[in-house]
Amino acid sequence: VLEGKIGAQASEVVQVLVEKKLKPKQSHDFQLYDRIMKWTDGLGRLKIRANADLPDQAAQALAFGAQGIGLCRTEHMFFEKSRIGIVRQMILAGDAEGRRRAIEKLLPMQREDFTGIFRVMGGRPVTIRLLDPPLHEFLPSKNEDIDEVAHGLGVPPAQVRERNEALRETNPMLGHRGCRVGITYPEIYEMQARAILESASELRRQRLSVSPEIKIPLVGHVQELRTVKAMIDRVAAEVRKETGIRLAYLVGTMIELPRAAVTAGEIAEEAEFFSFGTNDLTQTVFGFSRDDAVGFLPYYVDHKILPENPFVTLDLPGVGALIELAVERGRATRRGIKLGICGEHGGEPKSVAFCDRIGLDYVSCSPFRVPIARLAAAHAALDRKRGRA
Repeated sequence: VLEGKIGAQASEVVQVLVEKKLKPKQSHDFQLYDRIMKWTDGLGRLKIRANADLPDQAAQALAFGAQGIGLCRTEHMFFEKSRIGIVRQMILAGDAEGRRRAIEKLLPMQREDFTGIFRVMGGRPVTIRLLDPPLHEFLPSKNEDIDEVAHGLGVPPAQVRERNEALRETNPMLGHRGCRVGITYPEIYEMQARAILESASELRRQRLSVSPEIKIPLVGHVQELRTVKAMIDRVAAEVRKETGIRLAYLVGTMIELPRAAVTAGEIAEEAEFFSFGTNDLTQTVFGFSRDDAVGFLPYYVDHKILPENPFVTLDLPGVGALIELAVERGRATRRGIKLGICGEHGGEPKSVAFCDRIGLDYVSCSPFRVPIARLAAAHAALDRKRGRA
């Protein structure tokens, strides 16, 4: 036990790659790390992407060797201090026209966000997930916060409380979120799709390479995906007419519900890629809430009821079996469909080995776990060649 605040600094690897405080030759630790990472090059079959929401996170991911972005969460952009007020205006609007007027203010901001990420990634694939959380998460819940927000927006506090109550859900994880929000409030997804496509078109006009992949969250039925994809394609046609730029882009979905996995063959008729959201898929397969299960999961693991925490290491007999089924049925419909995972399991070695074995194209994890995923992918490839996989 040490008294007081302990001086700390980033590892020398981070100081070289991210902070740029050290040169490679100044760090023996980095040279050892670099040697091991170079050994992985050319061995792993799996591509390694990163989950990154901002340009600086994308730059970190590249520094650690990521080959693209597998998950860019647009809601994190909405929570920024300069934008949350506009989002709340949109939520409190009484009709679609009011929501549209508010959300139009977000369009240039989102466009700038995507431009920054596309520039950093330099033509590597960037998978952008449209808005996923329920709208109530953007509204304040405490009385003092409600009063402050109401004053800032120039509306009565009762209006904020009334909207809060209208959006309240018994189980938000299974409620009005993901593509369900995009379908019932289409102006939100329309704005996001336009921001992505306008940003990418402008960069293409500048003769820069860009590879946008638009990901629709929480699809459980093919008609949901069909509805949103038609909306995106319509916006893309408008942007093409306005800019004169013919832009290549992909539209796909997250497979994070058991029904989506079982009906993956139908969903692949519309989806150009699957991204397995293994966090939510684990929740919906087990019926566990990831946030609440911390109260009993350690007991389950300690007493051998479960071999491992399924939110840390992928549950192969249950969740893994559904992923395999979805891969098989998706490829039967669309032979060249792109397949990856973007849950926390994307940086866990045992889970990465499973992804390699079933033939996924990539895994995606947080930037600081990219080296672990690269090493795990190389191990998995070597084990496969030796007949151990």
